[in-house]
Amino acid sequence: MAAVGSVHPSALPAYPQQPVALARLQGFRAGLHGCCTRRADALVDLADALLSAQGPVASLPQLSLEPAHRRGWGSTYAALARGRIDAERLQELLARAPLAGGQPIYAVDVTTWPRCDAECSPERGYYYHPSRHSAGQPIVAGWAFQWICQLGFARDSWTAPVDARRLQPLDDTDHTAAVQIRSLLERLPASQAVPLFVFDAGYDSAQLSLDLADAGVAVLVRLRSDRCFYADPPPRPPGAGGRPRRHGAKFAFADPTTWPVPTTTHVATDDQYGTVTVHAWAGLHPKQHRHPGHGSGAPRPIVRGTILRVQVQRIPARTRPPKVLWLWWAGPAGLQLDLERAWRAYARRFDCEHTIRFCKQTLGWTTPRPRTPAQAERWTWLVLAAYTQLRLARELACDQRLAWERPRPPGQLSPYRVRRGFPRLLCVVGSPAAAPKPSGRSPGRPKGHRSGPALRHPAVKKPATKPTKQARKKPIRAAKAA
Repeated sequence: MAAVGSVHPSALPAYPQQPVALARLQGFRAGLHGCCTRRADALVDLADALLSAQGPVASLPQLSLEPAHRRGWGSTYAALARGRIDAERLQELLARAPLAGGQPIYAVDVTTWPRCDAECSPERGYYYHPSRHSAGQPIVAGWAFQWICQLGFARDSWTAPVDARRLQPLDDTDHTAAVQIRSLLERLPASQAVPLFVFDAGYDSAQLSLDLADAGVAVLVRLRSDRCFYADPPPRPPGAGGRPRRHGAKFAFADPTTWPVPTTTHVATDDQYGTVTVHAWAGLHPKQHRHPGHGSGAPRPIVRGTILRVQVQRIPARTRPPKVLWLWWAGPAGLQLDLERAWRAYARRFDCEHTIRFCKQTLGWTTPRPRTPAQAERWTWLVLAAYTQLRLARELACDQRLAWERPRPPGQLSPYRVRRGFPRLLCVVGSPAAAPKPSGRSPGRPKGHRSGPALRHPAVKKPATKPTKQARKKPIRAAKAA
């Protein structure tokens, strides 16, 4: 908590004057209340307490002490345990609140909610975690959520989360991403611009292009620097026999001698990255191992795309020399590739990680410890709705900066500073939730009733896509034993 006199006097004036932005925020809050079909008042009060808390969220009981939370601490747990949120209506509400000045560019990323010691929580799996380790490996047991956030080219960290779906332990990430994208396209308003979806290196570029071939979208996926692709084979000479070739000249990222002349080259100058050079090779395809007809003996599909090589002069931090960035681009037939838009779209993909980090560290997305996945999903929707309210209040909140913080122009506040000034906005926008009514004392647990031990649920391990060395040796050992 700030000491007395540490708040700058220029940050104290107060009430918003933008009626359009105020009406947009009030409409979103009313829509959020309508999306809560059960215990709506308690869920909205919990979201207001999440927006009014000063500093990172430490626990749910701490949120019940906020003035915006007008109910007892028991309603907090009851709202997450027995409340209901219509996910489809909330997704439509989030889609109707796009990023101001944003383009149809979306980032897709998977993040983990660690639940290592929650043996009574079902549907846990093993997932990668960047900072927590288990037995020396960066793998933890928990729940995984796949986020979709709209990006913008502005120099800030704001994004617009439009969807967050929990992954089952045995779900295929690429297939689930394709399902989420198709569902999002039905909610987006009609537009002439083709949406672009940006992925990190953990996704299969060819599989995504194959799943979204008829969706009318473009995909941009980062590739590892040791990949190999192939051009189409040359025409067969007349009278040649044998099986036709399916792959032509090899294109190895690590071997510049295999690179043909680029199809297109783009050179740009950026104040952060210096000189940016982008080379593109169109019509390349990988050797596809994952496809719908795997194991049937049918020929593997040929998925063609464009390979981008992005070389920058420097990186913004300037702590290490920049590395070469390899990207895969694929879009509908007839769509012209914009190299300037492509490399800048991937550079803005990291804003999605800033949003997820803010939701985890400040809004306390992974701080509670719910037992069931349904409770975790309700809390996730509340966090996404709270972050959207902060973005809609960006033009309304005043900068209540501390004495050692730099002032920022109106409308350019960070999510943390908007949250610091959001309690004042609650006095203006009001709450769509009804005031609590006294209901008397709780009857408590019946006399003589005892709760038995909770059911244990081990984490589910996803089977490997390729057989291990031990699995390949088992048939040989069995044949020798016979």
